[in-house]
Amino acid sequence: MTWKITTNYLDKNELMKEESIYMLGNGYLGVRGNFEEGYGELSSSIRGTYINAFHEEIDINYGEKLFAFPETQQKLVNVIDSQEIEIYLGIERERFSLAEGETLSHSRALHMDRGVSERTIHWRSPLGKEILVTFQRLVSFVHKELFVQNVKIEPVNFYGKVEIISKVNGDVSNFVDKKDPRVASSHAKILSTIESKVIGEYLVVVNETKASQLKVCCVSDFEVSSSHLKEVEVFSKHVEANITSDLETTIEITKWNVFTDTLRHGEQIINSGCEKLDSVRKYSFLELAEEQKNYLMNFWECGDIQIDGDNRLQEGIRFNVYQLLQSIGRDNYSNIAAKGLSGEGYEGHYFWDTEIYIFPVFLMTYPELAKQLLLYRYSILENAKNRAKEMGHKQGALYPWRTISGTECSAFFPAGTAQYHISADIAYSYIQYYLVTEDIEFLAKYGAEVLIETARLWVDMGHYHEGLFKIDAVTGPDEYTCIVNNNYYTNVLAKHNMNWAVKVCHLLHENNPELFNELSKKLRITEEEMSEWLRASENMYLPYDETLDINMQDDTFLQKDVWDFEGTPKENYPLLLHYHPLTLYRYQVCKQPDTVLAHFLLEDEQEERVIKNSYNYYEKLTTHDSSLSSCIFSIMASKVGYKEKANYYFMETARLDLDNSHKNTKDGLHMANMGGTWMAIIYGFAGMRIKESGLSFSPSLPEGWKQYVFKIKYLGRLIEIMINQSEIILTLLSGEPFVIKIYNKETMLSDRIVRNLEV
Repeated sequence: MTWKITTNYLDKNELMKEESIYMLGNGYLGVRGNFEEGYGELSSSIRGTYINAFHEEIDINYGEKLFAFPETQQKLVNVIDSQEIEIYLGIERERFSLAEGETLSHSRALHMDRGVSERTIHWRSPLGKEILVTFQRLVSFVHKELFVQNVKIEPVNFYGKVEIISKVNGDVSNFVDKKDPRVASSHAKILSTIESKVIGEYLVVVNETKASQLKVCCVSDFEVSSSHLKEVEVFSKHVEANITSDLETTIEITKWNVFTDTLRHGEQIINSGCEKLDSVRKYSFLELAEEQKNYLMNFWECGDIQIDGDNRLQEGIRFNVYQLLQSIGRDNYSNIAAKGLSGEGYEGHYFWDTEIYIFPVFLMTYPELAKQLLLYRYSILENAKNRAKEMGHKQGALYPWRTISGTECSAFFPAGTAQYHISADIAYSYIQYYLVTEDIEFLAKYGAEVLIETARLWVDMGHYHEGLFKIDAVTGPDEYTCIVNNNYYTNVLAKHNMNWAVKVCHLLHENNPELFNELSKKLRITEEEMSEWLRASENMYLPYDETLDINMQDDTFLQKDVWDFEGTPKENYPLLLHYHPLTLYRYQVCKQPDTVLAHFLLEDEQEERVIKNSYNYYEKLTTHDSSLSSCIFSIMASKVGYKEKANYYFMETARLDLDNSHKNTKDGLHMANMGGTWMAIIYGFAGMRIKESGLSFSPSLPEGWKQYVFKIKYLGRLIEIMINQSEIILTLLSGEPFVIKIYNKETMLSDRIVRNLEV
C-alpha cells in the first residue's frame, strides 16, 4: 500500500499538481505526469520534458544596471514533447478525451518500488462507444536517455476501427507566471526546431537554443500488437505516425523515446539517439519494467525508511526519497535543481539547497551519488573564482547563488549574490563527505582545492575590528533580512571553512607529502597563508546577546521592531508576495531558520543553553514561508527536547507536496523539503550526528509510531538502526567493528547493540 501513490478520481483542479506528483525521471531526463491525450478544455497544463542542465542563456534586463550585475542567466528548457498519443474511434473519428464524453472511472498510480506510473480509464464516447484504456510509462534508471510508454486499448462495447496517432513535437514552450517571483515571468519560447524527419522507421526531431547553442534530439519508434496500417507525416516542427487497426481484442502499443543532447553526446546527437534506440528497441515494456524494478530493489535496500504506526507518513517519506532519486544529477554537467526535474519553478536553478538539505540523504545511503554532486561543484570552481574577482575580491571562490552552468543567475542581489554563505555551504559538504568516507584521494584531488579557495574568499572579504574577525554586507539564509553585518550563520560556517582548510592541508601533508607539495605549488599555498586562515577562524566574531542569552542573527537584528504577526491577515502569506522587501528588512521577521540552522550544522560552537534560547526566540519570529523551514525546526526541537514540536514540524514537511500545503506544487516538487524530511527523521528523531569524533545517535520515538528502521553507510560499513518503544538496536551488517556513541556514551559496534530508549 505505502509503495504507491494513487488517485482514484478525476478532479480538473488537481491535474496540474498531479503533473508534478506523477513525474518520472532518472537524474538526466524528467517527464511531467501529463495525459498522453491532453486535457482539451478540461484544464490548463504545464506540459514538460526536461534534461538536467539543458538550458538557454537569457539576457537580464535592468532598469538600472550597476557593475557586476549578471548580464545573463540560465533557464531550464522545456524540450521536445514525445508524450502525445491520440486515439480516435470509429468512422466518426471520435477522439478519446476526458474533456468529452463520460469518464466512468479514472485511476492512476505511481509505483515507487517499480519506477512505473499508470493510468486506467473506463470511457464512454459522446456516441456511446465504451473502451478501457491503460497507459503505463517509465523513465529508465538503467538507460538514462530512455522514456518509454505502453498503451492498452480494450473494447467494452465497441468493436471497430481505431486510429492511433503518435507524435514527436518540437513546438514547445516554457511556463511563465508574471505574478509569482518563484516562477519565470518571461521567455516562454526559447527553443526552435531545426530538423524534423524520418530515419528508417524512427521519428526524429531536433531542437536548438539560440544563445547557449545547445541541441536536443528525440528519436522515437513504436510497436503495435495487432495488424495495422501505418502512415508517417513530417511537418516543420513535429513528426507523427498514424496507425489504423481494428479493435477486436486488446491492442497494445509500445513507444520508445530516446533523448540526447550536445552537452553529453556531442554534435552527433542524431546518430547517438538512433544507436541508443537500436540497443533498447529490442526490449519490451515488461522487460524494461523488470530491469527498472531490479534497480529500485537495490536502491531501497539502503534508501528505505520503514515507519510502523503511520501509513500516511510512510507513504510521504518514501515519496520524498523516491523523487530525490529521480532528480539528482549524475554527471559533471548537472546537480539537483530546487524543483528537480518535476517543473520549472525557480527556472531549474541549483541553490545551496543541494548541499544542506539534499546531499546528506545520499551521503549516508549512496555516497557515490553524493560524490557526483561534489564533482559538479568542482567543475564550476573556475567560474566561482572569476565571480569573486568580479565582485572585487583579490582571491578566493564565490560560488553562484543561483546557477546551472556555473555563472550567477540572480538578478536581485540582496537576496542572491549577497548570500556569500553558499561558498561555506559547499565547503561544509566536502568536509562531511570526508568524515563519512575518509576518501583521502578525493579530498586531495578535488576537496582540498575547494576548501582552500573558499577559505581565501573569507580572508579577503573579512576584516579585524577590536581584535575580532568580522564579515560585513552579506545575507544569511533568511531572505527577509538582507545585506547585514556579521550574520551568525555566515560567520560560523566561514569559521568552519577556514579551520578545515588548515586541517586538510596538514592531513594531506601527513598522508602524502609529495601530493601535497604538488598541490601547494599549483595553488601557491604558504605557511603564512594557512596561519592567516587559522587566525581568522579562531578570532571569528559570533554575535551574541547577553540579555537574551542567544546568538543574534546579525549585528542589528535585535534593534528592529518585531513584525506585527497578529495584525497580518492569513491571506498575506507568504509575505514576499505582499510586501516590499524593504518593509520586511526593517522588522524582526524570518522567512526560514537562520541562526537555528547554524546551531544544527555546528552545534558544538555554542552551549546547549544558548541553542535552546535561540530556538525559543526565533521560532516566534519565523513565518515558514520557505519550504526549507519546518524540517530544521523539527530537527532542533528534537535536539532541545521539545517532542511535540518536533512531531508538529515534521508533519508539516512529510507530505508537503502530496497534500500541496504550499499551494504551488504545480510548479514542481520541493526537493529541499524532501531532503529535509529525511533529515528530520535521521538527524532529528534518531539524533544522528557526524563529527570528527565519530558517529553518534541520541534517538527518540515520535508519538504514535511503534518503531522505525533505516540503514546508513559510514566509513565503508553498512549499519541498520531500529528504534522501537523501548529499545534502540544497532546492527553492523557489513564492515569492520568500530566505536560509536549512543546517548553520548561510547560503545563498540562489532555485531549488534541493544540499548534502552531514553525518554
